[in-house]
Amino acid sequence: MYDFVIIGSGTSGGVFSFYLTQSGFKCLLIEAGKSYETKDFPKNEMEYNAELFWNGGMDMSADARFAFLRGKCLGGGSVINQCLLDRFDEIALNDWKSISKVDFFTTENMEEHYREIEKRLPIVKVPEEQRNRNARIFIEGLKKQQLGWAPLSRGETDCGIEKGHDCIVCLGGCPRESKQSGLVTFIPWALKEGLEIKTDFSVDKIEHLSGSVNLFGTKNGEKEEIETKKCVLAAGALGTNHILLKSGFKETLPALGNNFFCHPQIMTFAVFDDLVDSHKGAFQSVKSEDTTMREKGYKLENVFAQPIGTALLYSGFGKKHQEWMKKYRNLACIEVAIRDDGKGKISLDKKNRLKISKKISKEDKKRGLEGVMIVRKIFESEGAKEIYTSPFWFGLHLMGGCAIGTNPETSVVNEKFTVHGHENIIIADSSIFPSAPGINPALSIMALSHRASRIAIEEMKKEDQ
Repeated sequence: MYDFVIIGSGTSGGVFSFYLTQSGFKCLLIEAGKSYETKDFPKNEMEYNAELFWNGGMDMSADARFAFLRGKCLGGGSVINQCLLDRFDEIALNDWKSISKVDFFTTENMEEHYREIEKRLPIVKVPEEQRNRNARIFIEGLKKQQLGWAPLSRGETDCGIEKGHDCIVCLGGCPRESKQSGLVTFIPWALKEGLEIKTDFSVDKIEHLSGSVNLFGTKNGEKEEIETKKCVLAAGALGTNHILLKSGFKETLPALGNNFFCHPQIMTFAVFDDLVDSHKGAFQSVKSEDTTMREKGYKLENVFAQPIGTALLYSGFGKKHQEWMKKYRNLACIEVAIRDDGKGKISLDKKNRLKISKKISKEDKKRGLEGVMIVRKIFESEGAKEIYTSPFWFGLHLMGGCAIGTNPETSVVNEKFTVHGHENIIIADSSIFPSAPGINPALSIMALSHRASRIAIEEMKKEDQ
């Protein structure tokens, strides 16, 4: 029997794996996707969409109007994101404290957990010399609108931008081990401490017992059963909710699957006469830094997509679409990222498949429209010849469904990160978020997972005594 089985190897699962194994516990890390070494990552956008993401690239809402992205490989979302690492501010934490009634959601209480993660990862501000023309257009346009900006913070070592390396490649896994994903940090550190890993393993059901948890799953078409004292669910908002729902926990947890959030993204492109080459170098390096925007619930970032992603974001077809894609190297792009107000729901369909009910609220539409108007002014001030806002919204940073809180009627996880009434199941991934923070969640997921792992270690030592 294992002491801990961690389901999901992304931002939360990697952190749990390291701290639990470091404390001497026998741990197994389970991942539904495959394991890749740096040299084995898919070589192009089409292949990595199919191989590194769930469902061939994206999950869709029930009405097919909203697309959601999540990783499916060892290292999870940390492999396919940009490793942007920011602390939550008082706005986010005060909101969480008010909703959850959990007292530790303060900047003071979170400080030690942020510090612990930050001391282990090299986190740098993207320097001026690495900003491409898309970033410079964004900065100059913000200045003309009298809006603030700041460089993004990323977990990275030597990206080699000056050698001609392009960070957009890392959306399909970083081939240089520069991006500080779980695949090059917490997971290998945990392996040195004795962690066991099982990939290509699909968890069908978990069963909570007195003093243990049984896992039932499938690997290579063969059914397997695993027994553990404690189970850590770290499969992200969609994965963690899906496992609990398939396992029948909705009967005792009425809040399960409720209040699903994300950060909806709206992409606006601009055509310039000269080459912009937004895909070159550090393609995502700058964000807006404006108190009014923050209070209103949105922010701006310079960003870009590879050709397939860009093509998907442009409506239409035929010659018109082809002519647009010929302008790829002349395109600049700024995204509006919204602090989600609309509460979605995660449930099961008749075949036990994931069903995501999510609509864009009136308030989110208002925030998005206001942000897009600023983006258009930025591009106009910088001499854009044509501006196009994509009508297709997609969701990043999937959150909620297993909200943390003190009331079992309105939450799923308590202040000790164990599921209400099921003390052997632990959760600290993004599914416990009681609301959308409006800030990249990766660093806070790691900090919360550090706090939860420390509590789990203390509790396990008490039980062993």
